[in-house]
Amino acid sequence: MKKITKNHIIILTVVILFIFFFLFYGPPDLISRTSTPAFCNSCHVMEYQHEAWFLSGLHRSIKCVDCHLPNNNHFNHLLWKGLDGMKDVIFFYGRIYSDSITITDHGQNTIRENCIRCHNEMVSRLLDSTRNCWECHRRVMHNYPHLSSL
Repeated sequence: MKKITKNHIIILTVVILFIFFFLFYGPPDLISRTSTPAFCNSCHVMEYQHEAWFLSGLHRSIKCVDCHLPNNNHFNHLLWKGLDGMKDVIFFYGRIYSDSITITDHGQNTIRENCIRCHNEMVSRLLDSTRNCWECHRRVMHNYPHLSSL
């Protein structure tokens, strides 16, 4: 039998809590609650990114999940919402995260696809549509020097 580690206990606890909340709140309420920018900001490591999004005014009318989760179909959206959400919960409550948050390659691809989905007409006029949108549009990166004092 394998030795049970601290990580196994954390993962098991998170899964049990997730099942409890899913059953208690019900799928529609849980999904809508966890799709708000306020929920994303509930982990203190996201305060800087939330503040940058809020102060920029850019895309303030859309939610974090509109950019950061796949939106090509409902199943894919819910699958990655669950996978990314569980990973974030485990990393946050397991205290295995970095203060300097970076995005994964999958996350970059997802954001690029969502930019193209929303701004398809504009992107179709570009000569080079293989670049990441935030290479030119730096204000959408949630990374502003004037916020470092916040």
